[in-house]
Amino acid sequence: MNTEARAPLNSDSPPEQPPSLGTDDPAYRVFIDSLDYLTAQDLARVEDAFVFSEQCHRGQKRISGEAYITHPLAVAGGLAEWKMDAVAIMAALLHDTIEDTGVTKGELTNRFGKPVAELVEGLSKLDRLEFASQHEAQAENFRKMLLAMARDIRVILIKLTDRLHNMQTLGSMRPDKRRRIARETLEIYAPIANRLGLNTLFRELQDLAFKNIYPNRYEVLERTVKSVRGNRKEMVQKILNSLSEKLAQAGVKADVFGRQKTLYSIYRKMIEKHLSFSQVLDIYGFRVIVETDADCYLALGALHALYKPLPGKFKDYLAIPKVNGYQSLHTTLIGPYGTPIEIQIRTRDQNRLAQEGVASHWLYKESGKFSDDLHDKTTKWLESLVEMQSMSGDSSEFYEHAKVDLFPDEVFVFTPKGKILTLPRGSTAVDFAYAVHTDIGNRCVAARINRDFAPLRTELQNGDQVEIITAVIPNPNPAWLKFVRSGRTRSKIRHFMRAAHHESSAALGKRLLTGELARYGQRLQDVSPSGWGQILSQSGLEAEGQILSQIGTGERPATDVAVALLGLDPAASVLPTAVSAPVMINGMDGMAVQMSSCCQPIPGDPIVGLLDSKRGLVVHTHDCLKIRRHLGHDSQKWVDVEWAPEVSSQFDVRIRVEIRNQRGVLAKISAAIAEADSNIVHISMDDAGGLYTILFFTLQVRDRKHLARVMRNVRHIPEVSRISRIREADEKTS
Repeated sequence: MNTEARAPLNSDSPPEQPPSLGTDDPAYRVFIDSLDYLTAQDLARVEDAFVFSEQCHRGQKRISGEAYITHPLAVAGGLAEWKMDAVAIMAALLHDTIEDTGVTKGELTNRFGKPVAELVEGLSKLDRLEFASQHEAQAENFRKMLLAMARDIRVILIKLTDRLHNMQTLGSMRPDKRRRIARETLEIYAPIANRLGLNTLFRELQDLAFKNIYPNRYEVLERTVKSVRGNRKEMVQKILNSLSEKLAQAGVKADVFGRQKTLYSIYRKMIEKHLSFSQVLDIYGFRVIVETDADCYLALGALHALYKPLPGKFKDYLAIPKVNGYQSLHTTLIGPYGTPIEIQIRTRDQNRLAQEGVASHWLYKESGKFSDDLHDKTTKWLESLVEMQSMSGDSSEFYEHAKVDLFPDEVFVFTPKGKILTLPRGSTAVDFAYAVHTDIGNRCVAARINRDFAPLRTELQNGDQVEIITAVIPNPNPAWLKFVRSGRTRSKIRHFMRAAHHESSAALGKRLLTGELARYGQRLQDVSPSGWGQILSQSGLEAEGQILSQIGTGERPATDVAVALLGLDPAASVLPTAVSAPVMINGMDGMAVQMSSCCQPIPGDPIVGLLDSKRGLVVHTHDCLKIRRHLGHDSQKWVDVEWAPEVSSQFDVRIRVEIRNQRGVLAKISAAIAEADSNIVHISMDDAGGLYTILFFTLQVRDRKHLARVMRNVRHIPEVSRISRIREADEKTS
């Protein structure tokens, strides 16, 4: 995918010397020589793809002045290093032809086959569509790329290699554009590479992004690291020698390497821990490569005997691999001069897998299980992305959910039966419930962590055993969205809320339409199918439930639908034969009926209803200040409502209590409220430091009589000088 401008293919005044690159060019010959693992037949197809791509891009050039074909050739060359198959190599050579040269998918299918054409289409941008914002376009491109990746993992491998070459050649672009592309790389493409286990590519993308976002910081840090490299060379060699000698004494056959950490990782450490460069002692890491898993643990024991380990810094990714398949032992030792030494210990196969990740499925597929296991894990992750996308409301929502899941810090927890689940760092008991099963998440009401009850928002730690207690009826809480960590969990909660809101809105719409039809002496069940068919055809909707939902949210007036269903002329003065019955409110009406938070009506209050497209039917007290602004406007959105004869729900209400400052008075008030069978939801205080303090309570009551009983109990407390219910007008003046 190209990020650079180029000359148009059919410009009116073509360049005097159109840039080109033929099959006799040295760069092309090096590329062809790197494909010695392909069959002669596949090699011929790749050569044909190059010729076709070169012809399509002839006359186009990159900002640097190079022939544009050098870019797809470089991308294909990167894939050849992973020994990708001929289809992927051909798609890399052709990846910008649909987007930039007018070639159609059909032409590619006819000449190179359907698999190649579908890969190229999956890589093509949505430039021809119009979006409201750059963020929306980026989100839609991201969604399309991940869904194409879910169909074929080669899409993202080509895309990441494409992005790497673009990052390597950003120098000719404007600084602002360089920074934008670099930030996108750091936020999206580097995390994807890490999630797929492409560690080498991940580190290179990070460093290139750092270099282009903060060029001055990069240059200063690079220069500083070079200047101290000589000073620390002797110490690094001393550590290498001591590690090698100790492992040899323990009878462990191992190769030991010292490596400088990337500039970006050093920079992040300085920023996150507020350190100067001189305070970052561990700019070098060490890697121990052994033959078997057993040797890893033997090596660990030997090294811990050599240098003291730093407590809390040991991680066993051998027994419990990361979700991207990474396996290794990590430990930090206190070395010579008190210098911390970070060491990774792993086998040769694990080391190859750590560098190449999912690409090792092609690169080392003859070695068997490592690459196949990772490929299976990646496939499952991609399937979860498809599921998440189907539940997300739009591309931007999916984009945000998926970005959350791309950051790799993990926590490993256990089910009651001992199964290990891997969750993002910071996950809660709710995230765990949804990871077990969507239905468990939707019905969870409590959790036991390590056999003790804990709040659902509790963050899980490595090794926690979690048990979820469920209810019979699914009812996820919207408040969970404030603390859940997993993008998949967030997506599932929102999906349930949308579905529940639709069902509740449809039920309310049915009640409103039934009442409206009754005014004309008709029943909803007697409406003819042709009446529904006509209104669905006019509105472009597919089901009656969608019409009812629109009525319930106020998007479509019930009066208009009733007139259309009965086949009446809207322009004619057709008078209804009866007055519509009010909608009964019982507090159990679902998500489509809500008590307004501004005036907090409770049974016994005179009420009115106002339809809101986002919240459904919102019930207010008749004297609420907020609804006065709507009087005379949107008359069709006003709904006649009444309290049902039997209301069994609890309703929130606010009270204001003025007290004399004395020890124990809050406990007395709380006891009085509890004695009146009411629950305290929230308490706040306005303390001016004098003799009196004002307390604000949010309580749950059944109706006005219940509230009166609560207030009577509190008023009898000697320290209480005044108590009142807070209405909107009172709150503004208090």
